[in-house]
Amino acid sequence: MDKPNKPDKISLSRMQFYAHHGVFPEENKLGQRYMLDLDLYLPLDQAGRSDNLEDTINYADVYARVKAIVEGRAYKLIEALAERVAEDLLQTYTSINELTVRVVKPHPPFAIFFDGVTVEIHRKRTGR
Repeated sequence: MDKPNKPDKISLSRMQFYAHHGVFPEENKLGQRYMLDLDLYLPLDQAGRSDNLEDTINYADVYARVKAIVEGRAYKLIEALAERVAEDLLQTYTSINELTVRVVKPHPPFAIFFDGVTVEIHRKRTGR
């Protein structure tokens, strides 16, 4: 029995940024560290054969785009931040068929103790 074909993937794990997202004014003023993971699903066979950067996505460029979004303006919700990252990457890189964005807020401003809050969204390119 054949195994289902898994799509090719590039992952950028635990990118860290300092930003000012949150509902409360103190969060917007003081800011905190955020972590973001990306799983980008796109064909990588051509890049694997050619060994040419033009046949894939430059993850340094992806990182720069994500950094500009995360640090560029304050969002009340990390859900909105994740959505903005997904929209931008799908618009910019037409070779991405789908992606997963995980945003971790490790220190939410309330008095409970845990490893933070994570929002994960998965989006697919429409119209293909």
